[in-house]
Amino acid sequence: MTENEGGRSIGMQNSLSSSGMDLAGAPPAAAAVAGVSTGPGRGAQAPVHAPLGDAARPSAEAHGGHPKIDMHQHYCAPEWREWAEHHDLITPQQLPPWARLGPEDAIAFMDRAGVATAVLKPMLPARYRSSAQLREAVAITLRSMIDVVNAYPGRFSFYAPLFLDDLDASSWAVRRGLGQLGAVGVNVTANYGGVYLGDPSYDRVFAELNDFSAVVDTHPHHLPGGGGPPGAPTVPGIPNFMCDFLLDTTRAAVNMISKRTLDRFPDISVILPHAGGFLPYIATRMQALGRFCDPPVDPAAVRDHLRRFYYDTAGPMAPAATLLAQVPADHILFGTDWPAAPADTVTDLALPALDADPSFTPEQLQGVLHDNALRLIPQLATV
Repeated sequence: MTENEGGRSIGMQNSLSSSGMDLAGAPPAAAAVAGVSTGPGRGAQAPVHAPLGDAARPSAEAHGGHPKIDMHQHYCAPEWREWAEHHDLITPQQLPPWARLGPEDAIAFMDRAGVATAVLKPMLPARYRSSAQLREAVAITLRSMIDVVNAYPGRFSFYAPLFLDDLDASSWAVRRGLGQLGAVGVNVTANYGGVYLGDPSYDRVFAELNDFSAVVDTHPHHLPGGGGPPGAPTVPGIPNFMCDFLLDTTRAAVNMISKRTLDRFPDISVILPHAGGFLPYIATRMQALGRFCDPPVDPAAVRDHLRRFYYDTAGPMAPAATLLAQVPADHILFGTDWPAAPADTVTDLALPALDADPSFTPEQLQGVLHDNALRLIPQLATV
């Protein structure tokens, strides 16, 4: 990973006015995805899901021999990049080089790694000036992902991006992405301006997600309060994705446990990236010391939430013994983190380590690589 890819908003304003939303000035693609009529033949088309045909399958020689579902693949829409540059929201130098890789690059990587289907995690990092501008950015990104899904039948699905520091825009994205455009879940950041997942201020959106029985995919970002410019390493010389991202995920998970998020919204499924950050390693500590939290955290709640979260293998993750001591194997999902993680990191390091991990039985490994994702998101069987 690189430090720009964790959240969609680098220094996004915490208070975005969402009143008087008007997409009249949006490009046709953005207006179409936002639900604004753009004339005959120009509205967004929801993905047409089709079984993965033989011509689209990775070859039998692809890595590992098992078809995989990649639950953690990043995507930066070229249409969004062009739009954001035009509106002076970003400069090309702000984005990592991998943000310019496109679907053809993704397909080449997926075939090499034996990935049959990937779920796209959208990134659209900018300081948006208004709620209307944010919705326009989300609309452009949704349209771009739909175009990718339709251009490569069977190979891609996508999450709808949410910005929880704009509740109205997030509610709109939930309804539009999940209710109308075929997103298989939503993607959120661990914290927004230092307010972590689980905070009651997000309850309105989480209630809507609960109504959809939504998959809520999470991703870390920079830790709040760093004091430097956005994205600057908190420790000189050590990129934030090395340690800080894992702590950010851990903080979000602990806050959700403390606030009993999965009890209050029992129909959502939360995915923690990078094997849950440090959470599996502090599980016993949290059970022992959770009584010092405010409100106190019961050890049983810790164990229950640990077993109800889902965890992906992106990173690459450490050997799975500690994770499996805390969570069921059927809650572990394969993820590559490509293209933030270079292709050779995935194929030469992460995949061989996962294949050789003695903690997994062959049946459990098959679940991690493929079957667990289908149980969580049955729509992927028809992507």
